[in-house]
Order: sequence, then C-alpha cells, then structure tokens
Amino acid sequence: MQTRNTNYRQLHERVFQDLIEYILVFKNKLEVGSDILTKDEDKVPKQKNRLIGEKSPYLLQHAHNPVDWYPWGQEAFEIAMKNDKPIFLSIGYSTCHWCHVMEKESFENNNVAQFLNESFICVKVDREERPDIDNIYMSVCQALTGRGGWPLTILMTPEKKPFYAATYIPRESRQGMPGMLDLVPAIRDLWANKRSELIDSSEAITSAVSAYGKQDHGTNIDEKVLHMAFQQIQGSFDGEYAGFGRAPKFPTPHHLTFLLRYWKRTGNPNALEMVERTLDAMLMGGIYDQIGFGFHRYSTDRQWLVPHFEKMLYDQALMIVALAETYQVTGNPEYGNTAKEILTYLKRYMLSKEGGFYSAEDADSEGEEGKFYLWTTEQLEDILGKDDSVLFSDLFNIKPKGNFVEEHTKVLTGKNIPHMTKSMNEITSSTSEHMEDIMISIEKSRRKLFNAREKRIHPLKDDKILTDWNGLAIVALCKAAQAFSEIEYVKIAENAADFFITKMTDNNGKMKHRYREGEAAIDAFLEDYAFFIWGLTELYQTNFKEKYLEHALKINNYIMAHFIDNENGGFFHTSDEAEELIFRSKEVYDGAIPSGNSVCILNLLKLAKITADSKLEDMAHTTMKAFTSKVSSAPVGYTQFMSAADLAMNESLEIVIVGELESVDTRDIIEFINERFIPGKVLLFKDGNGKDRISDIAAYTKNMEMKDGRVTVHICQNHSCKLPSNDMDTIKGQIEALTHI
Repeated sequence: MQTRNTNYRQLHERVFQDLIEYILVFKNKLEVGSDILTKDEDKVPKQKNRLIGEKSPYLLQHAHNPVDWYPWGQEAFEIAMKNDKPIFLSIGYSTCHWCHVMEKESFENNNVAQFLNESFICVKVDREERPDIDNIYMSVCQALTGRGGWPLTILMTPEKKPFYAATYIPRESRQGMPGMLDLVPAIRDLWANKRSELIDSSEAITSAVSAYGKQDHGTNIDEKVLHMAFQQIQGSFDGEYAGFGRAPKFPTPHHLTFLLRYWKRTGNPNALEMVERTLDAMLMGGIYDQIGFGFHRYSTDRQWLVPHFEKMLYDQALMIVALAETYQVTGNPEYGNTAKEILTYLKRYMLSKEGGFYSAEDADSEGEEGKFYLWTTEQLEDILGKDDSVLFSDLFNIKPKGNFVEEHTKVLTGKNIPHMTKSMNEITSSTSEHMEDIMISIEKSRRKLFNAREKRIHPLKDDKILTDWNGLAIVALCKAAQAFSEIEYVKIAENAADFFITKMTDNNGKMKHRYREGEAAIDAFLEDYAFFIWGLTELYQTNFKEKYLEHALKINNYIMAHFIDNENGGFFHTSDEAEELIFRSKEVYDGAIPSGNSVCILNLLKLAKITADSKLEDMAHTTMKAFTSKVSSAPVGYTQFMSAADLAMNESLEIVIVGELESVDTRDIIEFINERFIPGKVLLFKDGNGKDRISDIAAYTKNMEMKDGRVTVHICQNHSCKLPSNDMDTIKGQIEALTHI
C-alpha cells in the first residue's frame, strides 16, 4: 500500500510542481493585465445557472453562483469534449462548513468565476446524492494527497480521469498552497501546452487507484483479529478525556458497539469502561446539544467542548443504537434518557410528513458557525432571571468571558457552549436535601432557553430523504423500542419503512436513493439496500410482522443478483445496472457510517439464522474472506466489520416464542428478552393459532407449538434446541443464562 501511495503522490507532485512554476509566471501576467478582471463585483447582477432545476439543496445553494455550473451528466462531458476543456469537479454537501467558505470566497467571486468559466467545464456534485462519484474521487484524493474531506476538488479530463486533487482551496495563494486565482489560469496553460503529461498522469492515476481496489482473496477470519481490533482501539483511547485519538474527535459509535460485543465475548472490563467513559464524556460535552438535544458532527478539541455544529441523521441514529445497547448492559438511566432525547430531537425537527427523516441541519446560521447554539451570561439572565441563571450557569459552565474561541483570532468571544463537568448521575446522587428542587429548576430553565432559542434564525435544514440514512434511523428506533419498551418508536419505524417500501422500491426490489419534493430519484447504492435490510430485520424482531421480513429477503435477493463481485468476492458499491464510472468501487472501511459490505455480512448472518438458509451463511463467510487481508492489517478501521465477524464466530442462537402476541405473558417475555444485551440472538414469533406465515419463512418453526394453551418458548443454540417451556421462571432462567459472560 505504501509503495502504491508513493507512486500516486509522485505523479501528483509532478503536476503540483508544474503548477507552482506556472503560477509564478502567471502572477506577473495577471498583475500587468489585471484590467480583464471585474472591478466592482457587487454591480454584477446575480444570475441563474444550470443547477436551478435540481432537487438537491446543496446544488440549489450554488444555483445563483456566477460559475457556469453543470450538474453531473452526459451534457457536461460532451460539451467538455466539444470545447476541448478539462473538467473542474467540486463535491460537497449542504451542511458542510468549509463548502460554504469556499463558495463565499471563490464561487461567488466574479473574478474566480470568470477564470473557471473560461478554462473549465464546471460540475457540481452533492456527495450525499451521489456517493458513488464521491467514493471514487475521494479515493483518488486520499491516494494522491494522503488526506481527504470536503469540499473535494478534482481536475480531470473530459473522460472523467483525474490529474489533480485537493480539498478546500483558498481564493488567493498562501503558505505554498495555490489559490483559485492562480491555480485556474495555470492549469489552463498546462492544458494548452503540457496536455500529454496531464493525460499520462490521469491514465496512470486511474489505473493505479482502480487496481488497488481489487483485493486478494483471504482466508477465514479468526478470533485473533477481534483481539487485535480491541488492542488497537485501546491504544488510541484518550485516558484523560475519553474517546479515541486526540483532536478532532468523532463519536464513532461502531467502535462502542464493537467494544460491547468484545466485552460480552471476553468479559474484559476495560472494553466496557472505554464505552462508558466515552459516552459519559460526550453526554456532558458541547458535542451534545444540552438545550435542544442531538449530537453535533464532531468535537474540534480533545475535551469534547467545541463541536463542529452540524447535525447529521446518521450520527443521531448510530448514537441511539450505542446508547440503547449500553443501557441494556449497564441499566444506567442516563444512557436511556439521552437516547430518548435524541429521538425527541428527530421527531421534532427531522421527521417528514411522508414518514421518512430529513438528512441534516447546518452548522451555520446568519453566516456564522454555531451562532444558533451559543449564549452570553447577559442573555441567560434576561431569560431566566438572576437566581436561576446563576444556578444554570454553574451547572453548564457559562462564563462571563465565554468558553467559545473565535476561530481566526483564537480569542474568547463572550459566548458560551453549555456543557457539564459532572454527569447527571453524579449530580442527582448528591446528598443535598434541595436536590429535587434544584433539578426541577434546571429543567425549567432548559425549557425556557429552548423556547427562546426557537425564536432565533435556525440553521439550514437539508430536507432530502436518503434511503441509507433512514435505514439506520429505523434500526435506531427499533433498538430503542426494544430497550425501553416504547410502542411509539415502533409506529414511527413502521411509517418510515412503509414509505420506503411503497415510494422507493419497485416490484423487483430495486430501490431509489433520494426523495425530495415528491420525487424519488437516483438508483440506490449498496448502503441503501444494506442499511434498509438491517432496519427491516430489526423491525420484524420488534413488531413480528412478517411483511417486513419478507421484504428484507426480497431486496437481499436483489443485492445478490446485481451487486455481488463473482470474481473477487464482496459487493460493489453500485449495481450492474448503474452508470459506468472510471472504475467500479468496492468498500469495506467503516468511516463516519459503516460500510455496505460490513452491514451486508451482518444481514446475511441474521437472515441465515432466521431462515436456516445455509446459502446465506456461506455468502456471508465468502464476503468476509474477500476482505480478510485488508481488514487484518488494521482492524481498528473496520469495527462494524468486526461486529459482524463476532456474530459469525458466535454459536447460533434462535429464540422462538409461540403464543398470542397481545397476551400478557407473551408481552412480558418479549420485554424480558429485549431488556437484555444478547447481540447474537435472533428473535421470532409464531402465532399459536396459526394466523401468521413465519413457518413459510423459517421452516424449522413448523412443528413448534404452544404447550397447554400457554405461551411457549423454544431456544435453539448451536444447531441444538432445548426442551420448550411454558413456565415463566424456567424461561427467564434460560434467557438470563444467555446474558452471562
């Protein structure tokens, strides 16, 4: 890998050095001939470009730029060939802070726009709408520069082959980094005079990055890799402030859910301690919205104090899963309360009338990052009164000088991010005889501040509805419904699932990726199918309606038919019916969200246990083997994969309840099971009066019946079934034994 990356970077450095050389020449030319530039930019009227007809909120944000943007499509590439121009590809998303900065600095600047329009065909892509395009060109950027992020800038030939990659580019050059006003004319000259070198570089880069994606066949993964993953996570753990690494710090909830499974497997107390300490630190920190709930994207510092303020649907969903599972393990009410608060936030702000969830809320409002979330001591006193503001300020560390530092000057602004230095458990366990009154006052103050904040200008909401992120939201709702016995969450999950089944899926199981303003569009990607199957599988195990399980199996069949790599194993990111890009990518890295391949393995294993279909289990193991070499080298980057591998190494465990679903005993035993952390189980329900179809899906349940007309539980473990029981104490004893480590 190191050799390949070195080769990529040598190609990139060659282009970069040429740019620096040409920029020195062009800087002089521009200073002499600066009369070609617009003198008074404010007098140039705003106009519409080709993005005005798009649905993406991100693309629409750029629809009035003076840059002559094209959406990704055949028209742009045909015109590039006809006009003999390279492509300037800019990829971002609507709630990306630095995307906003680059737009304001460069894409709204008439001088930059003039250069871009003369030199390139400019293409804008919303990475959330087209993760296939983003996945490929981000791989290029990471290979060439050793880093990635958004905005992503790619310069490429009309044949879509890249020769230069960068992330944020300033308007003017600084600190050895070419700015847009220097970069664009230099590239134009290179394209005119050294095109053969650029094309040679683009061919070599495309070939090298494409080849790197073809992994070798591996061997069966073993328990040693789980131990290695734990050791690497432990090595990155911040012993002082919790979390992993230094700064910036991301929630990375699939680290936490893997650690719970590792603790369950080994009994190692350090695994559980890392989970609890990390959750406690995040729950107290500024990364959590203490006033209106929900997690911000990440913390810019080690202490979890100053977040990047955007809120993403997938972060909320994955954190709910981690909190619900940790609650099952520990019984700590703080984890349960926080999961419920996040769900309150999602219901309040992110739930559409159609039943799906919106994508994100921006970090910025009124042109400032975090403005919506910050408070001064004067504001608190005006809203709460002197006594209550003092109490609230003491608990949430509100200071007269502030705790929020201005990004450029590094000076305190007088504004505060509410955060705690003591957990609610520590506070409520105080011996103060007035503690109950104090907590009532604190909650009243929080509500007053919330109501006052509602009158502020809200950050922009990205109201597109994405299948993959909603799949995670359905998983979260079901995990919460199970852990907290909350029927409301089941209803919301059902409404979301029904929306995607009816509006986003055809009769063959083919899905769409994005819905907005009544339009379902863009063929779905691997994560869409994988995450939605995961959600449907959890939904069946929550409400026991076979239609959701049947639909999960249907779209799983679609994946098997259209995404599988029959030559090298695993699943491609795009189907065999999708637009052809420069290569067909295949990913297993578990980044901000889990990879489609990691979740596909989990789904295949779960569906195999439910249906007793050995072909599904074989496919899960084949997929794991395809990535073993890559994963084994650094398993800390593949913790969702590790959770799937842990499931594969577990003894099979099927719990089948036979009875009447609404009877008191049935509900009691279901709640008893769901209160406990048993990650290897699948839970099935069979109607004792034969009113369901589960025996058609799971044939091994055909002869399972109620005993003496009472709810009866059949527990099968490692392909062997215990004697069925209808005695509640016996059943609970058997289930309790499954939770022991």
